[in-house]
Amino acid sequence: MKLKIAALLCALLAAASGAQAQDQIREESVAFPAGQTGTRQSGTITGYDAVSYMIGAEAGQRMVLGLEASNNQTFFTVFGPGQAPGGAGLAASDLTGPMVPEINRFDVTLDTSGYYRVLVYQMRNAARQGLSASYTLDIAVTGTTGAIVEGDFADGLAGGPDYYAVRTAMPGGSLNIRQSASAGAAILGQAANGAQLRNLGCRMAEGRRWCRVATLSDPRLEGWAAGEFLIEGSGPIEPDMTPLPAEQDAMVPGTAFHATGPLPCQRDGMAAECTFGVIRAGNGNGRVVISWPDGSSREITFEGGLPTASNADAPMIVTRESDRTILTIGPEFYDIRDAVIWGG
Repeated sequence: MKLKIAALLCALLAAASGAQAQDQIREESVAFPAGQTGTRQSGTITGYDAVSYMIGAEAGQRMVLGLEASNNQTFFTVFGPGQAPGGAGLAASDLTGPMVPEINRFDVTLDTSGYYRVLVYQMRNAARQGLSASYTLDIAVTGTTGAIVEGDFADGLAGGPDYYAVRTAMPGGSLNIRQSASAGAAILGQAANGAQLRNLGCRMAEGRRWCRVATLSDPRLEGWAAGEFLIEGSGPIEPDMTPLPAEQDAMVPGTAFHATGPLPCQRDGMAAECTFGVIRAGNGNGRVVISWPDGSSREITFEGGLPTASNADAPMIVTRESDRTILTIGPEFYDIRDAVIWGG
């Protein structure tokens, strides 16, 4: 069966030039509605077009797929974690067998955790004629997951990095941290774009990856975040100096800050002498308020020694040089030494 599946996909992709055919596969990530165990995807393909749906599931769960199309030359192939078009898949929907009880229906209890790819396409005869097909693909993943992730195929569910960094679609965005692994779960708080989060383990739910994370700030916020907005992080910055103990980090008399002083800054390429005040929360967390000579100010939030948010609309660009954070926010430029946020 695997040889025939591979042959079908090779025929599909070889009918046009290799690079062009690969470009005609549109990738779609699937996320079920909050609290649901399935969803329906609809689309239209023409000629050699194909659509690839990525669905997250865990070993022991049951995956059921059903396809209805406007012509009888439209089918799908299921690829397990680590498999891809051009190679052998788990099953093709035009071939009945243990996983395909009837044409265009896939029904199996999964033995591997990770992302499954479902490729919808037309057979070569229809594709060569340039025919179009409208279709609906019903997707269901049912059954509870175990206490631990079983059969993980290198998807970072059972392992993964020690830290994640938040990567939102917009530079100034934020990521919801929820009470449970569901888009409908209560929001406990938000993590700013670029924030470093501790990885406490990931699971598959509602067709996508969810990770249990914790902020590095004190008090710690712990909950679940959508995995597609997380990339491998570096964790907290280890300062070159010895951080000032919290009991010695007294407020500057007459201010709300633990420390104040001058801070190099630029705006529109013009250098200035700004001043700063910092409120430290420990462990490289806190808030730096920078005042310009004209009376305007900029507030920057730090987590684990890294700037994660500001009160500006412009995105932040962060670079590191020795014991300094070089921060660009739109036309503004700041040179912030580690001692500002860490103390010492």
